[in-house]
Amino acid sequence: MSKKGKVLVAMSGGIDSTVTAMMLHEEGYEVIGITMKTWDYANSGGSKKETGCCSLDSINDARKVAVDMGFHHFIVDIREEFGDYVIDDFVSEYMAGRTPNPCVLCNTHIKWSALLKRADAMDCEFIATGHYALINEQDSRLFVTKANDRHKDQAYVLWGLSQECLQRSKFPLGPYQKSEVRQMAKDFGYDELSKKGESYEICFVPDNDYRSFLKRRVDGLEEQVAGGIFVDKNGELLGKHDGYPFYTIGQRKGLGGGFITPKYVTEIRPDTNTVVLGEVDDLMRNGMHVYKLNNMKYDTFPENKELLGQVRYNDSGALCTLQNQGEQLRVEFMANVRGIAPGQSAVFFEGDDLVGGGIIHSSL
Repeated sequence: MSKKGKVLVAMSGGIDSTVTAMMLHEEGYEVIGITMKTWDYANSGGSKKETGCCSLDSINDARKVAVDMGFHHFIVDIREEFGDYVIDDFVSEYMAGRTPNPCVLCNTHIKWSALLKRADAMDCEFIATGHYALINEQDSRLFVTKANDRHKDQAYVLWGLSQECLQRSKFPLGPYQKSEVRQMAKDFGYDELSKKGESYEICFVPDNDYRSFLKRRVDGLEEQVAGGIFVDKNGELLGKHDGYPFYTIGQRKGLGGGFITPKYVTEIRPDTNTVVLGEVDDLMRNGMHVYKLNNMKYDTFPENKELLGQVRYNDSGALCTLQNQGEQLRVEFMANVRGIAPGQSAVFFEGDDLVGGGIIHSSL
């Protein structure tokens, strides 16, 4: 056995996870690669060809590197676990008028659980992924810190990791720029790998058409939600729509024409199949309630301390303060924030350090 220990590396076949496995192997760890089959593209009903982390090509790419470098590689079928948890949540959230974060849910509740389970079975002390993030420690607590490459930083999607997960996790790419990772792939002799593009799609919605996915998953959905109405904030009728699950907070396109000024979805009322439209200023909110919490840097969420609150992945964040209210947080922003969407992740940072996060319940 390696003096550095045994590490189970999640290998999707993409450049980041592959270089992660290569780095750890070169550093002297005993690497075992694992590729998790989460979804069959054939079952998605979409028109796009099979690409991405669940494709046969990606699995073969991961296995080839493992064979080339001389470490073991396994394929694990977690489609049942994934489908029951992630997809059921995805559908139920849209049916409740919220906007889910399936990739965050999958990362923190499915993939890490699957990795730890297999790591224990294979006597691996550590697990590793190709996420761009760092892990630090303070007062006996572990927490995620933003990666050095701010354009690739993925701290936002890791807010749900427990202390147990962090104790055993490694993120070797955290100190590096993406350009350096591409160069590493070249240096290892994998020129084609170094040119691989990024994948930002939800794996089970490969054509990015979540509306069609919902129609396929929920029998009779179109009939159930037909005849919905658009109203303004005063309740005045503005028109009809195809059904509230097909709209998200902040949406501008696909609302129909005939409006004098641009309209945005500002509220979704599933009980009455009503979608409220307003001006861009109507999207602004000064706070929110957050639940399903995970505190990371501290034992509890700090109150009366200015933190940076992020309400979506590509959000630059806004200063806020937190107030603990039982199993929820009341979040108040220093300045109004646009497009707070129930169901999305709210994540809080102290400088570069991830304090914790949760799911947006409602705006104030």
